[in-house]
Amino acid sequence: MNIPSNLKYTKDHEWVSMEGEIATIGITDFAQKELGDIVYVEVETVDQTLDKDEVFGTVEAVKTVSDLFLPLAGEIVEFNEGLETNPENVNTDPYGKGWMVKLKVSNLADVEELLDSEAYKALIGA
Repeated sequence: MNIPSNLKYTKDHEWVSMEGEIATIGITDFAQKELGDIVYVEVETVDQTLDKDEVFGTVEAVKTVSDLFLPLAGEIVEFNEGLETNPENVNTDPYGKGWMVKLKVSNLADVEELLDSEAYKALIGA
């Protein structure tokens, strides 16, 4: 299982990569394996400001639809439009081509509340 040490994680199985005040967000390798083959990613919250833990979109797999929860408060500034035609990138490259949104973070101090890779490994029993 791939759990990069340079990322932050949530208990809802999202990952966060920070670059200045912009967070890139996706779902973890563990989450994509649990969901199975992903066939559709829907995000209709671009240009909206949302609170932490609000639903920012959904991911549809062959057998289920799952809500995507925002790990940090802020404004969604970009959606990975490549997922519209290639949603399987979430399965094949969850930390690269499978990223979902970019978020302008409201409070950078909130990033410190996210899990590091060791805490996430403990959460999922890896």
